[in-house]
Amino acid sequence: MSEHVTLDIRDLRIEVDGTGNDIVDEVTLQVPRGQVLGLVGESGSGKTTVGLAVLGHARKGVAISSGSIEINGRALLSRSAKDLRAMRGSLVTYVPQDPSMSLNPALRIGTQILEVLEHHGFGSSQQERRERVEQVMTEVALPNDRDFLRRYPHQLSGGQQQRVGLAMAFACRPAVIVLDEPTTGLDVSTQSHVLATVRDLCHQHGVAALYVTHDLAVVANLADRVAVMYAGRIVEQGPTKAIFDNAQHPYTRHLTAAAPDINSDEPVIGLRGRAPAPGKRPAGCAFALRCELVTDECREQFPVERPVLRDHLVRCFQAGRGERLTPAQTPVSVRRDSESAPALQIRHVDAAYTGHQVVHDVTFDVPRGQCVALVGESGSGKTTLTRSVGGLHREWNGEILLDGVALARSSRDRPTAQRLSIQYVFQNPYSSLHPRRTVGESVSRPLRVAGASAREASHAAAEMLERVSLTAAYASRYPDQLSGGERQRVAIARALVCKPSVLVCDEVTSALDVLVQAAVVELLVGLQRDLGLSMLFVTHNLPLVRSLAQQVVVLADGKVVEAGPTEQVLTRPEQEYTQRLLADTPSIAAALAAD
Repeated sequence: MSEHVTLDIRDLRIEVDGTGNDIVDEVTLQVPRGQVLGLVGESGSGKTTVGLAVLGHARKGVAISSGSIEINGRALLSRSAKDLRAMRGSLVTYVPQDPSMSLNPALRIGTQILEVLEHHGFGSSQQERRERVEQVMTEVALPNDRDFLRRYPHQLSGGQQQRVGLAMAFACRPAVIVLDEPTTGLDVSTQSHVLATVRDLCHQHGVAALYVTHDLAVVANLADRVAVMYAGRIVEQGPTKAIFDNAQHPYTRHLTAAAPDINSDEPVIGLRGRAPAPGKRPAGCAFALRCELVTDECREQFPVERPVLRDHLVRCFQAGRGERLTPAQTPVSVRRDSESAPALQIRHVDAAYTGHQVVHDVTFDVPRGQCVALVGESGSGKTTLTRSVGGLHREWNGEILLDGVALARSSRDRPTAQRLSIQYVFQNPYSSLHPRRTVGESVSRPLRVAGASAREASHAAAEMLERVSLTAAYASRYPDQLSGGERQRVAIARALVCKPSVLVCDEVTSALDVLVQAAVVELLVGLQRDLGLSMLFVTHNLPLVRSLAQQVVVLADGKVVEAGPTEQVLTRPEQEYTQRLLADTPSIAAALAAD
């Protein structure tokens, strides 16, 4: 191992305990001191499993069967449980995805950071440890005064909670830090601050970081090197610029084609199918089942790793071959029927929570057959406004009109026809479906409520499942038998089965990996074109907006600060707030140009 390599993973294999089926196999990675390695791939590829193994940890039912992991030359996998507990937090640390779950809600944040230092015996005195608490708070760009340190986690924003998590991770000056999707739930401005903090701390203090993510734009802006995982194996790795400029593996090319970019007008391109699960992986290349370049050689054996250029390695018989990927769907043309009334009109709407006003005098239209993207930072009022549109939030004033008819505040007070005409798709695909209902029962439920017979509802549900690129066979399955992308497709099918005129989508892709996200966007683009849907699409993912929406409305502190055609707002924003949002949005193209 080279002296400058801090984290060294060799031939790591992790199995489903007692079965011999590999979750991760033949994983070899090195991360030098002060550098960030981005580990990317779709959900289920094994990224988090590798990240946890760096802490010497495997989840229940999983076993690390072979290979080695060394940090500064110290082997981890041969250590006792007691030794590993001592090393976690001091030699190697972990930052999880959800900041609210990584902090103790019953303890003040200053106490939690101090506990980490005390547990690992950092410093020679309590005074020295208290000084380190103040120092690390400054390092993560948070106040270090007594009043702030005495706050509880619920008194902080999501971005502040994540930075406290980073402070705890960096407190003992570790050699290695594993970051598992730490910005997934954050808006672009907060994400930008957190990423800058990670980058600065790693470079300043010589920490080697393994950054697990499916957000390629984040990787392009943060990582020095990128490793691409598919079905438990590294299929390509190399310098960041080489991976994005000269991707060799077909899977890497699909990943980059699926990633929306704020500085590109290229449509996102999805990828059909799913990676094979442990125990069902073929003898040859696991990507052969989805690859357009597959040959008999690919099906028979897994390719060995070979260099493309210096430090750029790939495992593929067809490396570098293949034509440019093209989208399955054509962009939706903007409809300009001036005589047609808007599908949805929002007029001077104010909304509040228990008397505290969070939406102020909002007015805009959703034209018939078009998609309007509602964007802004967390807390800007986007979800409150859309829940008011759906009749799920009652504390609002003003007018919301559907096809020119004013809507009652609560969905319970609206006629059935109106309730069916506005359908809502929620953010989290894992909690939006009833776990004890089959897919068919969930999708047909709106029609049954509207009075349709069981036979009619079942037939309509089967047709809609086909339309969202599932099959009627899915009707007999339960939610826990589906992937996240499949669940979100079922939720969309349920919303569309009663043929609404307006579809409200609230952050419907935020919990999905980049390939599933692209497939869902392609689906929505096709449905908008084929069904003439009007959509109100809530998101803080600005690159997605260009792929889907014809109009953009920007909210800040509950007020509309800018609105207009998508191209105009994204390329020639007039308001400083919009300009800042765009500047904070990570971009693959901008990162590569900067290099």
